[in-house]
Amino acid sequence: MRWLAALVACLWLAALGRDWVDDWVAATVLPPLSIATGAEVLARDGTLLRAYQVGDGLWRLSPGAVDPFFTDLLLTYEDKGFYDHHGVDYAALTRALGQALWNGRVVSGGSTLTMQVARLLEGSGTGQWAGKLRQVRLAWALEARLSKGEILQLYLTLAPYGGNVEGIRAASILYFGKEPRRLTPAEAALLVAIPQSPEARRPDRHPKAAEQARARVLDRALGDGLIDADQAQAARTEQVPAARRPFPMLAPHLADRVIAEGGRQTTIDATLQAALERLAAASVPKGERMQVAILVADHATGEILASVGSAGYGNESLGFIDMTQALRSPGSTLKPLVYGLAFDEGLGHPETLIEDKPTDFAGYRPQNFDRMFRGWVRLRDALQLSLNIPVVMITEALGPAKLLQAMDRAGMVSRLPSGQPGLAVALGGVGVSLQDMVQLYAAIARGGVARPLTHGAPTQDAARVLTAVSAWQVGDILAGLAPPPGAPSNRLAYKTGTSYGHRDTWAIGFDGAHVVGVWMGRADGTPMPGAFGADLAAPVLFQAFARLKPELAPQPPAPPETLMLATSQLPQPLQKFRSRQAAFTDTLSPKVTFPPDGAEVELLPEGLMVRVEGGTAPYTWLRDGAPAGRSEEPGPMILPDLGRGFVTLTVIDAEGRSARTRVRLR
Repeated sequence: MRWLAALVACLWLAALGRDWVDDWVAATVLPPLSIATGAEVLARDGTLLRAYQVGDGLWRLSPGAVDPFFTDLLLTYEDKGFYDHHGVDYAALTRALGQALWNGRVVSGGSTLTMQVARLLEGSGTGQWAGKLRQVRLAWALEARLSKGEILQLYLTLAPYGGNVEGIRAASILYFGKEPRRLTPAEAALLVAIPQSPEARRPDRHPKAAEQARARVLDRALGDGLIDADQAQAARTEQVPAARRPFPMLAPHLADRVIAEGGRQTTIDATLQAALERLAAASVPKGERMQVAILVADHATGEILASVGSAGYGNESLGFIDMTQALRSPGSTLKPLVYGLAFDEGLGHPETLIEDKPTDFAGYRPQNFDRMFRGWVRLRDALQLSLNIPVVMITEALGPAKLLQAMDRAGMVSRLPSGQPGLAVALGGVGVSLQDMVQLYAAIARGGVARPLTHGAPTQDAARVLTAVSAWQVGDILAGLAPPPGAPSNRLAYKTGTSYGHRDTWAIGFDGAHVVGVWMGRADGTPMPGAFGADLAAPVLFQAFARLKPELAPQPPAPPETLMLATSQLPQPLQKFRSRQAAFTDTLSPKVTFPPDGAEVELLPEGLMVRVEGGTAPYTWLRDGAPAGRSEEPGPMILPDLGRGFVTLTVIDAEGRSARTRVRLR
C-alpha cells in the first residue's frame, strides 16, 4: 500500500503544481496586442498608392493576404508543431538546454513561433535564460488568450527584416516590389530566412549571407516535400535583391488629404495615375520653375480617376503644393459657362451674330489677346476664337452676379480679388481651383447637371447649372475647336485659357465619358512671359487623353428640342446680339407677369397660359432655348405642347430684350 500512497502523493503534488502554473500563467500581464501599422491609401482595385511609416519611423504594414506557400514554409522551417503545442515545444527546449549545458553557451534557441512572438512583443533577450523563461510564460499566456491564427498574424506583422522594416508585407514590397500574395519559392525562402538574423542577412547589405540562408530554407523545403528538385534548383539560381525598392508613392497629394479625412480607399486608377505622373514630370521644362497639375474624372459618376498635384512631390519648385486645389485665375476657361447662360436666357444662339469692336464698359476697356477686332461674328466663332469683348458684352447683359451664382450651383469655391463681382470675372478675374473647373466642365458634359467630384464614395447630390440644350450647344462649339499641332484630329470638346500676366495656363476637355483638366504655371504665382494655354497646357491635355484610352467616346446627340438653324433662319431677335447695359432694369423691357418665377402650374387641356407686358411686339417665346410660340401683342396667350416637369420660359421682344421664368408644369 506504500506505493499507492506514494502515487497519490505524487499526483496531488503534480495537480498542485499544475494549478500553480495555471494561476501563474493567468496572472501574466500581456503587452499591448494591438500593433500600430502604417496608414495606407489604396486605389480603386486595392492597389497600394501610398503607405506611411508608423510613429517610430518603422515601415510596418498590416500583413493582408499572404501566399499560403510562405506560411507552410515558415511553419515547416520554424515550428512544425505550431498547431499542436500550447506555446512551448518541450522536446526542442530540452534539446536546447542540453546543448547549452554541453557547450557552455546557448547553441539553439528551441523557440516556437509563439515564443518568438512573445519576444517580439516585449523585445526580451534571446540568449539569456531569464529572458527565455519570460518568453515561455508569455507564450503560454498568448496561447490561452489568442487563436493560432491571431498569433500567426502577430508574427507576420512584427517579424524583423533589418533596419526599420518589420513584417512580411513591408519586406515583400521593399525587396521585391510586390504584395506577398504571390511569392516565388526563392522569395518565400528568403523572407523566411531573414528574421532569424535580420541585420546579418539583409540582402541589400550582405547578399552572400542572405543567399546561403535562403539555400538552407530551400533544402528544408525540398526535404519536407514542399517543392521538388527542379523548383529547388530554379530557386537557388534566382538572384537575391541587391537593393531595397522605394515604397509606392502614387497620388501623394491626394493621399495626404485622404489620410487627413480618415479615409483609405479611393477611386484612383493606379495604372492611369502612374502614367500621368510620368507625363507630368516630362512636361515641365528644366530650369523654368514650372509646375503642372492634371485631374481626370468620369463625368457620369463624378469619380476622380487620377489626380496629379505637381510634377513631383519632392520637386524643388514647390512640388509639395497640390495645384489641383490651389485657387488660381482660370483665364478664358470660364467663357463656356457665360455662353451657356446666354443661350439659356434667350440672349443668343450659337449662330447669333455679335459685333467684336472696341467697347467702353463704364471705363472698363477689355482687349482681345491679339488686340485685333473682327467685326460681326457668330457666337460660335467668338467662343472658339476666345474673343474677350463679346464675352464681356454678354456678361454685362447677364450681370456678373448671375455668373457667380451659376458657379455656386456647380459647387465651385471661388475667391474674388475685391468684394463685388465685376465684368472682369468673365475673363478670369476670380480665383478657382483646377478640381472645381473640371467639375464645371463635367457638368457641361453631363447635360448641364453638376455633381461633386469625389475620390471616395460617390454622392447623389446634383444641381442643374445649364439646360440640356445649352450644355449640348456649348459642347458642340468646343468640339469644333482645332486640336493643337501634332495632336490627333478628333471630337474632343476643350477650351484653353491664360490668366492675366501669363501666370496660369489651362486646358480642360471632355469626350462622351471622361473629363480632363490641365493647369501649368509657377506655384509661387510669378509670371511666365509668352506662355499661353494653347501652347503649353493643350498638348498635355491631348496626351493625357491618349494615356487614358486609345479612342475617344463619342459626344452625345443633340437633345430633340435643340434649335438647329442658320443665322438667317433664326427668330428675328436671335439673329443679332444687342448690347443692353440696363437690360434688367429698363422699364421698356418685357416682363413675364404669368406664370411667376418658381411657381408650380397646372396645365390647361390646350396648353399653358402665359402673359407678357412691356417691351415691343412681336414677342418670341422659348421653352428651354427652343421656339415655343409667337404673339403679336402684349397680354395672354397659350403655349401648346410644353410637356411636364421643370421648364425655363423665355420671352424676347422685337428689340432683343428678354425676360424669363422657371416653373414646374403638372
